[in-house]
Amino acid sequence: MPVLFDRLLKLKEMFNSKYGSIPKFYVRAPGRVNIIGEHIDYCGYSVLPMAIEQDMLIAVEPVKTQTLQLANTNPLYLDFSTSANNIQIDKTKPLWHNYFLCGFKGIQEHFGLSSLTGMNCLVDGNIPPSSGLSSSSALVCCAGLVTLTVLGMNLSKVELAEICAKSERYIGTEGGGMDQSISFLAEEGTAKLIEFSPLRATDVKLPSGAIFVIANSCVEMNKAATSHFNIRVMECRLAAKLLAKYRGLQWDKVLRLEEVQAKLGVSLEEMLQITEDTLHPEPYSPEEVCRCLGISLQELRTQILSPNIQDVLTFKLYQRAKHVYSEAARVLQFKKICEEAPDNMVQLLGELMNQSHASCRDMYECSCPEVDQLVDICRKFGAQGSRLTGAGWGGCTVSIVPADKLPSFLANVHEAYYQRSDQDFTFEKQSLFATKPGGGALVFLEA
Repeated sequence: MPVLFDRLLKLKEMFNSKYGSIPKFYVRAPGRVNIIGEHIDYCGYSVLPMAIEQDMLIAVEPVKTQTLQLANTNPLYLDFSTSANNIQIDKTKPLWHNYFLCGFKGIQEHFGLSSLTGMNCLVDGNIPPSSGLSSSSALVCCAGLVTLTVLGMNLSKVELAEICAKSERYIGTEGGGMDQSISFLAEEGTAKLIEFSPLRATDVKLPSGAIFVIANSCVEMNKAATSHFNIRVMECRLAAKLLAKYRGLQWDKVLRLEEVQAKLGVSLEEMLQITEDTLHPEPYSPEEVCRCLGISLQELRTQILSPNIQDVLTFKLYQRAKHVYSEAARVLQFKKICEEAPDNMVQLLGELMNQSHASCRDMYECSCPEVDQLVDICRKFGAQGSRLTGAGWGGCTVSIVPADKLPSFLANVHEAYYQRSDQDFTFEKQSLFATKPGGGALVFLEA
């Protein structure tokens, strides 16, 4: 907490020099690392993240005008000002302030408010951007809690998480709700199994003899600025519809792969076999999808495909479904091992993380050469398991490292990945760090 206290004091000074006044309160929302369960929350499956110490902080002063003024301590992020009663979010430009506007608008619409008070805000974040540690969702959550506090309203953490998950879609990201859920529901000292429909969180005690280490590949990927992410969401939706159709279910009502499993009443292992028997590994064309479902190309485009992926020519339905069902099973195995705590627990958890990375790389195709290389380096220098975390296509890896190997692991990975002569990025201490489960979003009142 001393570091956080120092940041709050510095933020107060910067706020005063920017706006000529003192903030009334501060809001903090943490980033997260997903230990296992990648790209399955939006398919309806449980995930296993923990909050990290890095966070978004916002200093806030409600004002009498109806103007929303946003500034950032990072000079790369430009000031922004708008009317609090006319929030426009430009999906084509994932600018930093649009994530704040998502949270603001989500709360405004939840309460059906047409008129909102203005506020002056100064944002300070120390989560590396576009690194897969959920900096954008932390900002959405922070803004939602800021708006709720200014209004003097109350919501449960679960309600806040659900509103912020929904409102982030204003910027065009079809996420599943993990990032917002852990930001609000996190507790210090424990990871969480996050389940959906209904949203709930269960403590998962991580092994005491191991440390989780985050390493940033320094390849940035902004998930709203690329169609990769949304194409995967749609491929999973199409796979769910084809599986449902072939199994005699009402396919047009099915949106998620989890729904197919629930309706059939079978295990994840059985769903993997059904996928094997039903879908073919060769990519599907839009025309073939239409033939399988008995619909026209026009119906596919207007009723199923989202506007930003109308031009996609192939869909890898078999590979995406195989990843989702196997990854969902790995999450449950991971939790079970943590509960049973066998002597070789760290090794078993590491193996699951390694399997997860292989599936993300080969079946979901959401890795990149730099991340694969970083994973290999981490395993070489003592990690029992290492995998990409977050959306992928760059960003961070998470590794499980025996506690006694931590100092040599950090030194060797630093030298092998970050000090190579052919790397064109500068190493920062937040590129490679050990982490432990942190707490969730908070409001601090100015004394």
